[in-house]
Amino acid sequence: MTVGTSPSPSPWRQIRRALLRRPGRAQGAAALLCGLVAFALVTQAHTTSRTNGVSAARPGDLLAILADLQGRADRLRQQVSDLQVTQRRLSAGSAGTSAALDAARQRAAALAILTGTMAARGPGVVLTIADPHAALHGDVLVDAIEELRDAGAEALQLSGVRVVASTSVVDGRGGVVVDGTAVRPPYRLVAIGDPRTLASALGIPGGVINSVGGTSGAKATVVTVPSLEVSALRRLAPPRYARPAPTGSP
Repeated sequence: MTVGTSPSPSPWRQIRRALLRRPGRAQGAAALLCGLVAFALVTQAHTTSRTNGVSAARPGDLLAILADLQGRADRLRQQVSDLQVTQRRLSAGSAGTSAALDAARQRAAALAILTGTMAARGPGVVLTIADPHAALHGDVLVDAIEELRDAGAEALQLSGVRVVASTSVVDGRGGVVVDGTAVRPPYRLVAIGDPRTLASALGIPGGVINSVGGTSGAKATVVTVPSLEVSALRRLAPPRYARPAPTGSP
């Protein structure tokens, strides 16, 4: 009887069996240790490359880096200096505060003159209209006011009534009604502004003086005066419907 021997497995079959075999504890620990060693080597390589990068830089590159850092430091010092100057101005800025208050007062005074809540004084003209027959209509006086405004009149007063942007002039019995106040001739319109410009605006051909001359018995005279006073005042009524618009609204 012949005893036979089984053929040995091929090398490729042995490799396949080894790959399919579940790793044991020793093999897992060895793999983990290998991974940790590889991570340490990579980290050390990066650190060494960064250190060597600066140390191995050329002198020209190092000078450029130093110049850039110096420029940044100079800019920061300048910003600090500017902030210190601003702080000193705010702390000891009495002169600037005084100038701002003066400008605010001037602005308030100008607005008060325009709205008729403050008396005004200055050079200007006086337009006097005689109308013995009370034949003059209110639209002629409205034209006179508009002509003076267009010529730069800054303050107006008609027979003791302050004239502002909202003033109304309508016909009345034996005269006109100015903002609810009955006014009778002769009418006296006072305007503060450049006297020559105002007088020229009233005397243009076809203007106010010619219109008054075309009315039966009416006559207009214009006198320039170096110092006039508009003393009539208006009470500034609060608006009923208008409210301040939010900042930034159109």
